[in-house]
Amino acid sequence: MNALQDNQALRILVVEDHQDLAENIGDYLEGQGHVLDFALDGIGGLHLALTEDYDVIVLDVMLPVMDGLTLCRKLREEAEKYTPVLMLTARDTLLDKLSGFDAGTDDYLVKPFALEELSARLHALVKRTVQNPQTLLRVDDIVINTGTMIVRREGQPIELNRVCLKILVRLMKAHPNVVLRRDLEHALWGDMPPGSDSLRSHIYTLRRKIDKPFSHPLLHTVHGIGFKIGKADDL
Repeated sequence: MNALQDNQALRILVVEDHQDLAENIGDYLEGQGHVLDFALDGIGGLHLALTEDYDVIVLDVMLPVMDGLTLCRKLREEAEKYTPVLMLTARDTLLDKLSGFDAGTDDYLVKPFALEELSARLHALVKRTVQNPQTLLRVDDIVINTGTMIVRREGQPIELNRVCLKILVRLMKAHPNVVLRRDLEHALWGDMPPGSDSLRSHIYTLRRKIDKPFSHPLLHTVHGIGFKIGKADDL
């Protein structure tokens, strides 16, 4: 979609369990010509976010079944989907907002709010996303375009399988921090990891692809803890 103009219709997902508020949002935004889908709980919202193509998502924090923070984190970290998210909350402390941004939300709006402000923020999010369609992750001389999932090191393209891509994205987003082994396993396989040998095998494959042909290693094992990416002198 190319929703650059303020008068262009957006496709919007609203995940909000308070029906009156959801209806008010729907009436206002549909009155502006936008197309909306609705979900009343986190599971339904996640399903729609994963199976449909939206310009932007309006996401309440406090939801039944699955809360908004968990939904957003699953969308970003497990599904690697980067549809812009505006999070709604009745809590306005700095800690609450930092939790939302840590989960991957793009903007925050505290209840109660003016519908005009909601509309303006949604347009700003979409415009920002359209004008910056490629999100680049860079550590040292390795770069990932998270839109196309193309990996390059020293300008040379590197082909990786799906699991190795997920590992590399996770490590580069965490740079310069260490990613715990258990957190990496959970991001890849949820609560049912196939075993330590599987992760070890994928790490070996990733290291062979991104390190072996080049002058210095970037993927490092922090023994007994996990993995990180960066220069050896950053350890």
